[in-house]
Amino acid sequence: MVERPKKILDQMRDAIRLKHYSYRTEQTYLDWAYRFILFHDKRHPQEMGAPEIEAFLTHLAVQKRVAAPTQNQALSALIFLYRHVLHQDIEGRIDAVRAKQSRYLPTVLTQDEAIAVIQQLSGVYQLVAKLLYSSGLRLSEALQLRTKDIDFAQRQSVVRDGKGGNSRITLLPQSLVELLSFHLQGVRQLHQQDLAQGYGSVYLPFALERKYPHADREWIWQYIFPADRRSKDPRSGVVRRHHLDESGLQKALKRAVHAGGIDKRVSCHTFRHSFATHLLQNHYDIRTVQELLGHKDVKTTMIYTHVLNQGGRGVLSPLDACA
Repeated sequence: MVERPKKILDQMRDAIRLKHYSYRTEQTYLDWAYRFILFHDKRHPQEMGAPEIEAFLTHLAVQKRVAAPTQNQALSALIFLYRHVLHQDIEGRIDAVRAKQSRYLPTVLTQDEAIAVIQQLSGVYQLVAKLLYSSGLRLSEALQLRTKDIDFAQRQSVVRDGKGGNSRITLLPQSLVELLSFHLQGVRQLHQQDLAQGYGSVYLPFALERKYPHADREWIWQYIFPADRRSKDPRSGVVRRHHLDESGLQKALKRAVHAGGIDKRVSCHTFRHSFATHLLQNHYDIRTVQELLGHKDVKTTMIYTHVLNQGGRGVLSPLDACA
């Protein structure tokens, strides 16, 4: 019996997993590839090239009015499709209408506002929020921390395979040492219960499960913020305990912002922006802040200097001068 060739999206899924991209990136890239194929009346990508990609990107910018990062994300997905799945170069220049690149200034909370929001949270959500604000972590980075990544003696945490596949060390405030230690006692008990019930495994990156067959059940690999219940891994089908779901904290934060009377658009990432801005306000060197945030280029960190300069850049208004 002749085996039928895999569909193009299944081939793309295999290529993404071979390169160890995150599950979120996998879903995003597959969605863009599907939308690209659908836009061109389900033509096979092998029959198309630069003109079709250009038309699709122009459609996103003109008709859909997507932001520039969204358009760039779609382009990255299609480049991956052609380069790593179809193994062909895109001939010709892609001269699509580009989405307007706006100058983005992040929302930043004052220290009092940040504390007010955090105080409206409770339990593990409050602990995660404190970690975001005190260490400048992205939400995904905080939730993917494992017990081996926390060094209480040196008061630091290690972010492994963060954005762009980079790792870095960031600080762990003294005020969180006791809270995290107590929290981990409960996590260890939960892990022991899972083991006793025949579970207790956790997802390991980069095929470490094959290299270290029993490491997935070891304490050091367990997530610091595990989910309340076990679930089936969407890739392997194995039932295991994943880390805390992002949406739970996001919903709790939305309620906390409202209860705290904060009239700003606040997300979990706002704590990271506030962390960086407050360090610069306290006269820490921008290179230090860059290292703690894990930015490749200091220009990315420089955005927070623009936030500091808001409000007239320290210029006295002529109306105030007359008062």
